[in-house]
Amino acid sequence: MKFSYSLSKRSFPPILAIQFLIIHSVSSLNLTNEYLNHKCILNQGKYNSGSQYEDNLNWIFREIRTGLYAITGFSHISVGKTTTDFVVVTSQCRGDTYESNCRTCIDTAIAGFRKRCPSNKGGIIWYNQCLLYISTINEKIPIKTNYKNIFSMHNPNNVRGDAKLFARRAMDFLSELILKVEKTTKYRLIFYAAGEKKLGKNKLYAMVQCLDLRIDCKRCLAWSITKLFKNDDIKQGARVLGTDCNVRYELYPFLRS
Repeated sequence: MKFSYSLSKRSFPPILAIQFLIIHSVSSLNLTNEYLNHKCILNQGKYNSGSQYEDNLNWIFREIRTGLYAITGFSHISVGKTTTDFVVVTSQCRGDTYESNCRTCIDTAIAGFRKRCPSNKGGIIWYNQCLLYISTINEKIPIKTNYKNIFSMHNPNNVRGDAKLFARRAMDFLSELILKVEKTTKYRLIFYAAGEKKLGKNKLYAMVQCLDLRIDCKRCLAWSITKLFKNDDIKQGARVLGTDCNVRYELYPFLRS
């Protein structure tokens, strides 16, 4: 897949284009947890070693890694008494990723954030199966959607045949999934839907997901779907990711059944 960005070049170091092997083994795909992207939030500053901010950040990371958050796949934890030491960390795993798989992804994301944004107070890092978002801003819940931290990835292969018809059917299917995005599981209400649909000789696999706490989940998803198909460049697979929602479709299975 290739990347396209709507993130600031000043705060986002260049990333080499990555081509993903299309592996048709569902079990193999389930085990992949590629690093996708990151952003160090430079305008939130840096912290000093041994500071209260560092203590607070480390405490939250320990809570996420050792608590029960991996069971539900979501956490939103804040700590701090002043604007100097306040930190809020949000983590969310993909809708089919929970318990040990979720915990492994979050562990990887924490290590990745420390490596790629050393001493930064704020930052975002995306992996194939989870998101980690660190910030110094205490936003009022429910949180309005932020359309700034968005990027897209596309399969390098074009759709064969009537590409415009494929795009319309894919958008229709993703729109159907949006209507199913709210569901109650054993542990909590989640905002995730996935499915498959026959399109001629091919089968389309797709998913939509919102971060918990967002006030306008379905609007975020609908907006993201429009970004999958740009300039009539219709690919066999694509995804749009951000801090608030993400959508994806492929012509091969990429989720746990």
